[in-house]
Amino acid sequence: MARLSCKVNGPGGSPMNIRTKISLGFGVVLALLLLLGGYATTALLRLDNTTRRIRQTNLYSVEVGQVLLQAIDQLETQPAAPGGLPLLRQALGRAAGNVTEPGEQAVIDSLRQATAAYQQRVRGGIEPGALAPYRSYLRGLAHRLVDLNVEALERKSQVADGRAAESFRIMLALAALAVVITLGLIIATAEAAAQPIEELTRALEHAARNNFESTIPAAEYNELGRAGRAFNRLLLELQRFRRSALTEIMTERNRLSGVVSSLDEGLLLLDERGVILMANPALCRLLGRADTELVGRRAQELAPHHELLARLLHPVAASHPDDEAGEPEAGAPVPVPANEEAAPLITVRISGYDTYYRLSAHELRTFDESGQHVRPAGQLLALRNVSEFKKLDQLKSNFLATVSHELKTPLASIGLSLKLLQHERTDAEERGRLAQGIGQETQRLQRMVDELLTVARLDAGAGIQLSLRPTSLAAVVQHATDTVRPQLDDKRLQLQVELPLDLPPVRADEEKTTWVLINLLSNAIRYSPGEAPLHIRARLTPDGRVQLSVQDCGPGIAPEHHERIFQRFHQSPEGEVRRGSTGLGLSISREFMAAQGGRLWVESFPGCGSTFHLTLPVGGEMVK
Repeated sequence: MARLSCKVNGPGGSPMNIRTKISLGFGVVLALLLLLGGYATTALLRLDNTTRRIRQTNLYSVEVGQVLLQAIDQLETQPAAPGGLPLLRQALGRAAGNVTEPGEQAVIDSLRQATAAYQQRVRGGIEPGALAPYRSYLRGLAHRLVDLNVEALERKSQVADGRAAESFRIMLALAALAVVITLGLIIATAEAAAQPIEELTRALEHAARNNFESTIPAAEYNELGRAGRAFNRLLLELQRFRRSALTEIMTERNRLSGVVSSLDEGLLLLDERGVILMANPALCRLLGRADTELVGRRAQELAPHHELLARLLHPVAASHPDDEAGEPEAGAPVPVPANEEAAPLITVRISGYDTYYRLSAHELRTFDESGQHVRPAGQLLALRNVSEFKKLDQLKSNFLATVSHELKTPLASIGLSLKLLQHERTDAEERGRLAQGIGQETQRLQRMVDELLTVARLDAGAGIQLSLRPTSLAAVVQHATDTVRPQLDDKRLQLQVELPLDLPPVRADEEKTTWVLINLLSNAIRYSPGEAPLHIRARLTPDGRVQLSVQDCGPGIAPEHHERIFQRFHQSPEGEVRRGSTGLGLSISREFMAAQGGRLWVESFPGCGSTFHLTLPVGGEMVK
């Protein structure tokens, strides 16, 4: 049995733990560093203060002396000129404000007296040659002022150098002491830490030679003994963790199995050998097989007996050779489509309808036993139901075909009419009829192009440009009915307009509101039987808005289609393609009404006709 002990004792004879030793050692090192850093900081601050005082006193005085000499030189080049005297007096004033050395004040006073005498001689009209002795005297005094400060600079620099040398010697001694003490602490701490760790290592190796349930003998009550007892508790916790982990894994597996089973997306999981590990209920329904018939069997063995499974396994078959070619390579990749559009599309017929699925193959990888290398772990094949997207794609194709047809028909009619107009045998009455037909077809083309441009602007985020102002709803109705009058007469429909005389004006964009009403009337005319009544009514709602309704006697619309008809590109619920319609009119109309602060909706039932309602605020109400 390994004996865990620590032989270093503290001051009172009790064992000193490793933490105390390390903390004590680092505390001593920290104290030495603080001492050395504090002294170095103090020395540097003292030197910096000395240098600053020298710069502020003596260097400044030397610079002032240089200015004095420049002023005297200027007097020498122009003896009688007064320009040098102000500069000389200004420099004397600066020198008098920075007297720092003994004898400096006397020199400044002499300079002032000499300057005054020089100025008096100049005013007295003395010959320029007679002023030379005075300038020489002034220059000598200026040199004396400079020499006094230069000597002070040298003296103070020597003092500063001496202090710097003394500080360097003290810091060097402190650094040497710190290095010696630090080395001693490193050796002592390493020995104190290494010995118990080695004993603990031997104890762990002793436990490792037994089974997993072996514990470390730990009889001592020092730090290492506490570590041994903690390790024994850890072994017990590991045993409990292993049991709880297995329970959690089984629980998560059951939970994941429930999630996978509830997915509408078909999933097929294969291992690296191609054996089926899992097939969720959605895939089993598509294959027409129970999961017990699939799980545990090689997918390639089942593929010849089921066409859909063979198509699912095509990505795997492309990456693995046949059985005759030998075992498949462990690292062979599964080709995964670069994007969803490139993934194969599989059609499955269910209950007489085609259902479309997008196949995607995902390679699974895991780490080997060493935990350093990645190896293949199988493949996950997923079938995603994309029937709705296929319907949208078909809707887009139908829309393009409709637009192409609607553009081709009036263009062909216009082309034929132009040829007839160009023919010399066509009489004037026929030319007029042809010109009228060309105009109608042109308006039809213009209306379709306007709808497409409006949708393009809305999709681009350009918004709807409105010109809101008080508008007479009667004028809007009159304009709209005049526009569709030829269509009404063609089907002999009985239009009845019921507008109250006291109907207030609405705040709206007259052009866009008229466009919406024309669109509603055109749809009503298109679906109304011949000679049927068509009603336009208006009333004031309790919330202070004006409601305009267009009622027809058409086949009606089922409630589940009431919102769909306002979607873009939507055609009639029965699937018939309406001549002259792009499926955009109602969608644009609703957006026009919403932009004006109004609403557009429909009330209809199959066999009972349809009533489209729109509301607008009255003229005095501002639209936010």
